[in-house]
Amino acid sequence: MSINRREMLSSLGGLAVSTGWTNPAVGAVPTQTQNALPRKADFAIPDGITFLNSAYTHPLPRAVADAMARWAEHRARPGAVMTSTGELAAQVRADFARMINAKPSEIAFIPNTSTGENLVVNGLGIPDRARSGINVVTDALHFEGALIHLQALQQQRGLEVRTVMPKEFRIDIADLERAVDRNTSLIEVSSVAMYNGFQHDLKAVSDLAHAHGAYVYADIIQGAGAVPLDVRATGVDFCACAGFKWLMSDFGLGFLYAREGLLESVVSRAQWGYHSVSRVATHFLPHDPPGDSFFSWEAGRDASAVFEVGSRANGALAALGVALPYILSIGVENIHAYRQPMLRRLHAEMPRLGFQPVTPPETTSPLITFATPRGAEIAPRLRDARINARIAPNFIRLSPSVFNDMEDIERLLEALD
Repeated sequence: MSINRREMLSSLGGLAVSTGWTNPAVGAVPTQTQNALPRKADFAIPDGITFLNSAYTHPLPRAVADAMARWAEHRARPGAVMTSTGELAAQVRADFARMINAKPSEIAFIPNTSTGENLVVNGLGIPDRARSGINVVTDALHFEGALIHLQALQQQRGLEVRTVMPKEFRIDIADLERAVDRNTSLIEVSSVAMYNGFQHDLKAVSDLAHAHGAYVYADIIQGAGAVPLDVRATGVDFCACAGFKWLMSDFGLGFLYAREGLLESVVSRAQWGYHSVSRVATHFLPHDPPGDSFFSWEAGRDASAVFEVGSRANGALAALGVALPYILSIGVENIHAYRQPMLRRLHAEMPRLGFQPVTPPETTSPLITFATPRGAEIAPRLRDARINARIAPNFIRLSPSVFNDMEDIERLLEALD
């Protein structure tokens, strides 16, 4: 890197940082402490806009947008000395591993969360074993893309999919336990449900799965970067997320975690490409080393080699190279704690305005949802008030982040009153 990591982290609270891609001057060190919140100045949200929709797509911090701009400038006008994408990828992989308490060797890049889920299901051989008597257990609050995948395997391959329904907008671990047996191959859940923020006890889910010889896949896109997550403590076997939500990056790049010891012994390679190898060489071109054949290679053994095949989205990689250190510098625990008074205020006041809470009150995830039949009526009111929230015909979902404060919550409540 053109600047060291200490220098990078010390500058992340300002409006500009070095990404290591070029060698620009480091931005001014902020006067506030690194983990002070809110961080309004770090984002370019226009004055007068209240953004409460980060669970849908999180705004880019200014420094992250600058990193992407520098990458685009390099692509448009090549010639500057750049840090290699391999070096940046190693940094980003290590940062995400640190965030979830994994090893970098357990982390692979993926283009999106759904790809991660498909790689795990296919790598476990579930489609090929679908008619052998195995089953997959999931729940109705799991990510809809994953439910589509599992139901397609049910329709096309005969896979038995057991779907646990919620009670009082929660998934009861006892109901999950009743669905699991010795033929269960995989339990699939979302660590944080995208609809209402319900949080599974991943340790309990993992203990249940492992007691029956099954594995656990968790969709963590609504948790990573927003809720503390320790893959060692929870015991999950696989989890995946994209970068455009709480990781504050862009579309096109995310992460797949696979627990050490499962690669190839339990989950096999579902695809191959040039990222799959640790060594490759030709033996027929001028000045090539001799070899037994015209072309030789050796398979890599870490998660990157098992799951990655081709080129990455390097613009999103540049974004993650700044976004992850930014989040880590504030601290996921601090981000999580800072959000709680805003969520509690919404939980207390929205029912008074006629909105039915469908997020369990004990939930501490980054989003809160209220059922309402008045979505079509509410949408223009909030648009006129310049409030951005997730509004569907039958619910409203609110998801405050590091740039929000209680004034934003009061502004929303006033607009809905």
